[in-house]
Amino acid sequence: MMEGLRNLFSPAFVPYSDPKATIPLGAVLKHDWFELWYQPKIELKTLHLVGAEALVRARHPTRGIVPPALFLPGAGGDAMNELTERVILTALGDWEDFAECGVPIRLAVNVPVSALVELPIPQMLREARPRAASWPGLTLEVTEDQIVHDLELAKDVADSLRELKCDLSVDDFGAGYSSFVRLKQLPFSELKIDRGYVANCNEDHFNAGLCETIVELGRRFGLVTVAEGIETTHESHKLQSIGCQVGQGYLFAKPMPKAQLVGLLRARMKGAAMPYTDQDRLRAS
Repeated sequence: MMEGLRNLFSPAFVPYSDPKATIPLGAVLKHDWFELWYQPKIELKTLHLVGAEALVRARHPTRGIVPPALFLPGAGGDAMNELTERVILTALGDWEDFAECGVPIRLAVNVPVSALVELPIPQMLREARPRAASWPGLTLEVTEDQIVHDLELAKDVADSLRELKCDLSVDDFGAGYSSFVRLKQLPFSELKIDRGYVANCNEDHFNAGLCETIVELGRRFGLVTVAEGIETTHESHKLQSIGCQVGQGYLFAKPMPKAQLVGLLRARMKGAAMPYTDQDRLRAS
């Protein structure tokens, strides 16, 4: 937050009229410009919709939708904790709207590792989680490079979260230099393959080998493997052939506002097909 304020009063600061100008996260939170968009997660074998990842956006009064790259970098710890709390509570509330469409999908949110310790996440879940029996729980995604440095601090919190149907996912797996022997100390349930290894995995032997290794690792330890950033049917078919269970990316759907995803789910209830590419159709489970 302080970094954002310094940018504001810096001679090099560019007015908001510039589409590439940064916006302090503090301003996004203060003016309630924050909102969540959702990107579907697809079971690769059946093409069923099985979940969605919540992604932050800012709806600026003059600039419209602003991506996180323009308001998250440089944000202070307090502002990030406030944002994380809002993301979790908003996602828990949004789940009710999705469930009304007859599709109780599991939602995932990105969380800084520090927030696992600094925020009362177990209390938040006890008070705000949906009470419906069909609620499948919540997934908290933490990046590999962050979590490997705070394993001891996060372990007790992670154990208590699991009791509340909240599991951890290791995001961008393979991008860091961590040891899986250390990571398996945490009760996480999902590995997300970094998009850098998913790209062109059907032709790039190095990327294909890394994807196969991560999928096999997940299989041995009973973890769900999710491929990020799938953009072509060739990548999707390759990942399915090596046993990757879930995928997300522009091939299936771009991140969308909650209302748009609700509309797709309602269309499914009425028996209408849900498009995910020009040629194919997405089916909700």
